[in-house]
Amino acid sequence: MSEPTEAPLGAPRERAVDVTAAAPDPTNGAVSKTVGGAERLHVTRSRAKPGGTAAESGDTVPFRRARKPPWLKVPAPGGPTYRRLKSMIGSDNLHTVCEEANCPNVGECWERGTATFMILGDVCTRRCGFCNVKTGVPSWNDPLEPLRVANQVKKMGLRHAVVTSVDRDDLPDYGASAFVGVIRSIRMQAPGCKVEILTPDFRGQEMPLAKVIHERPDVFNHNVETVPRLYPVARRGSKFLRSARVLKMAKEMGGADVVTKSGLMVGLGESFEEMVETFGLLREHRVQVLTVGQYLRPTENHLPVTRYWHPEEFEALEKAAYELGFESVASGPLVRSSYHADQNLPERALAG
Repeated sequence: MSEPTEAPLGAPRERAVDVTAAAPDPTNGAVSKTVGGAERLHVTRSRAKPGGTAAESGDTVPFRRARKPPWLKVPAPGGPTYRRLKSMIGSDNLHTVCEEANCPNVGECWERGTATFMILGDVCTRRCGFCNVKTGVPSWNDPLEPLRVANQVKKMGLRHAVVTSVDRDDLPDYGASAFVGVIRSIRMQAPGCKVEILTPDFRGQEMPLAKVIHERPDVFNHNVETVPRLYPVARRGSKFLRSARVLKMAKEMGGADVVTKSGLMVGLGESFEEMVETFGLLREHRVQVLTVGQYLRPTENHLPVTRYWHPEEFEALEKAAYELGFESVASGPLVRSSYHADQNLPERALAG
């Protein structure tokens, strides 16, 4: 499977010329343009409407009236452990991606005593069409946040902590120093706890990534989220090959000490064949662990769900991923990147 070439970082961008066609794409409501003989998708969006014009597409699952299939039904959160953790996390002025991204598993995970901490505030500098995290100009800068996260990990008695962040393209190192601080703090306060980090792409820069990998997190996770074709619609400001290279560089820098992991969603208009092809690209970039889950539309202003994949289709995706050589695969309608993260690791990583 050959890898498409991409201009080096910092190289001047070529102007798009020879635009021969531009028409609405009925699949996702975006505009399909033919540029230089190659078709690409384009969608514009505002902060109030991250799904752009695709949010108004009629050939998708309606947001309000459609009933979700039974395999997507989960109990509403509210158990005693959930309420206790919510109070503890709120009292330390911490954020979790469980709440910010409206994760459907928040009740189950918090009842198990697990949570995914989100550092560097709750305002993201990018505007992905599927994501419920706020976008705008961040103002959060708390040098004591890593210590507070580590203290919470210790109080919760976690054996496997997951730490993620919003994109912070406004910072000189894109937030890498905060990840370094969290890893060091958890190592000091909870030395028996494995640390999994779910990072942005650091704009593809090697130095911020090297700072993070130098701390030897047990798992380095960076989600590619969707197939390459849908990046202009779902992940404007990001590039699939840049994300894939980040994962490959992380493995090259960390070696056997660091497990690489990535995740994708279905329900944005991809095909089964595109998913398997994307799995192959990730394997070429030395990704070891894979998660696949169903996209659920957070609001009517976000990208629509094209369809709900059946559990049997997730089983087929899992089988295809294992055949490509992934060491651990979690594929299911409610699977999320950090869902049962402590259980979805290669056996040798769990033993270490």
